[in-house]
Amino acid sequence: MKRILITVCLFACLFSCSNDDSITPETQDPGFYALTVGNSWVYKSLRYDFNGEAYTDIEIIDSVSIVGTENIFGNSYFKFRTKTSGSPDEEALWSNANGIMFEFFREVDGSLVNENNQIVFTTTDYTEQIINAQDWGTVFEILVEDLVTVDVPAGTFECFNKQRYAETSGGVTLPSLDNIYYAEGIGLIYDTKSFATRATPEVIRRLDSYNVQ
Repeated sequence: MKRILITVCLFACLFSCSNDDSITPETQDPGFYALTVGNSWVYKSLRYDFNGEAYTDIEIIDSVSIVGTENIFGNSYFKFRTKTSGSPDEEALWSNANGIMFEFFREVDGSLVNENNQIVFTTTDYTEQIINAQDWGTVFEILVEDLVTVDVPAGTFECFNKQRYAETSGGVTLPSLDNIYYAEGIGLIYDTKSFATRATPEVIRRLDSYNVQ
């Protein structure tokens, strides 16, 4: 079996979300995900050294900021700008490519939704979701019921935890288990990226600093 990376970029399944044009970015409360123009976050990544059996800083930095709003298909979204540095080209499989990219998000009924109506994170839906299905197997995500205390360089946060895992086409659960943590009023705190056949995450990304209103 090929080494399959279970990452957020594997999203291929669209989830249905209701439209609500009565709430605009200029009038809505920042909410759970701190959706306010001017907010910013800095994340640093660590990679697991299987020889040394420890995570080491790989000097990849994602600097994220909300730079404006945009109307897409009748809905108002916040425009996220991510500047990535320190990412080797050959490692783009599990990190953003160097440079600047833009993404668009809004909050709908406790869920963070992108411009394609994909649910990126949820605080209300505890049902198992199929994220990606291919010949080799299926990737699932599920929101864990209990809050988790997470320590990162930016501080200590009580977080909602969404887990990502995979099963083969024969129904065998693979060793990998990724965790994605979001804290109320702050946003993304910590996430991991794993190869499906390895129990230890390949990369962890942690919130290093932030500025939210």
